Amino acid sequence: MTQPEKYQCCMVMAGGGFRFGYYLGMYAAAVDTGNKPDLLLASCGGSIAAAVIQALPDDAQRKAWISSPAMYQFLCGLQSTPKAAIGRSFVHAIKRRLTAKRARVIPDLFSDYFFDIPARLPLPQLRQPSESAVAVAIVGGKMLFGKEEVGKPRKHRKLFAETVFGEARTAALLEGMSSPLSDPIWGDNAIAPQLLTDVEMPIGDAVRISISDMFYFRCHSHQASHYTGGVVDLFPIELAKRLAHRVIMELKAPFSQALAIPAWRAVLGVDGNQRLRHVHSQFADVWIDASDVDSVFQKGGMQKKVSWSKNRFRLLMPARYETYLDHVEDQWQYGYQRGLEAFAKPGANHKQHMRHATRHNKGSA
Repeated sequence: MTQPEKYQCCMVMAGGGFRFGYYLGMYAAAVDTGNKPDLLLASCGGSIAAAVIQALPDDAQRKAWISSPAMYQFLCGLQSTPKAAIGRSFVHAIKRRLTAKRARVIPDLFSDYFFDIPARLPLPQLRQPSESAVAVAIVGGKMLFGKEEVGKPRKHRKLFAETVFGEARTAALLEGMSSPLSDPIWGDNAIAPQLLTDVEMPIGDAVRISISDMFYFRCHSHQASHYTGGVVDLFPIELAKRLAHRVIMELKAPFSQALAIPAWRAVLGVDGNQRLRHVHSQFADVWIDASDVDSVFQKGGMQKKVSWSKNRFRLLMPARYETYLDHVEDQWQYGYQRGLEAFAKPGANHKQHMRHATRHNKGSA
């Protein structure tokens, strides 16, 4: 079988949570500066943006879709579960922080999660794929264990197979590649070496899989298999280089040593900040600095709040729909301006990004 031609340019939409509006702005900046990607490689919240970009033909329609009452109601519908009780959450976080062993037991991704996601994601349908439409590949993780095995000692077993959902061309280009996070440099990790591809998964399910972050949302089931989120390879720079001649990446802020890093270690057996430093040390043709996105939007958009009266951690959206529209616009403008800055001086951006990465990510778990 002849190897297909690589894509010309891959934009990686890595993470982002439910602030995915800024990816639409980044993509618009790429198009407006003559850097339009022909492939979007997405994980976590970035997969929502990628699906919207592929399905709709222009910026106005894309922005209108994520600003719609349906999207607002979807985000407002994220409800806390009993597992989000304040005391329980605190105790479990402390236990993960104090446990040095990597992925010691098989995690409960079936019932140990904080928030319920409405059954249906409000995504536009890709009715008639055209040659001009950007290709989309979405990262998720196939779970290699069943519910009946939860809580048993892992004993060095591999628990997840990184899976890329996309087109046949993407699958052919990735054939024979190993999952980057399965490398022994990450220690006794729980990621299987073989990288899987899936060209049949509906994009709505692929997006739902990718946003299924451990301990936040339930794993996603499809045709008797179970999947967890894009966190299994949240910053897939190696995949992007395999798929395309040019790569556009984000500079990201480090993870919380108190909460996120212990969760990575407990489930995946990987130090998330070590992985992030490794990604930042690699070459990309363009680096877009989004390392301050959390601080910029600290008081805007969806917020995780403590509800003492209800004894819950809750995800709260702005009470007024009009306020939500303002936040979407702010996210879009943030992504657009950061994109313009990066594309204006890609060479200088590459030379400087390591200085920013070192400043933002010095700690280790």
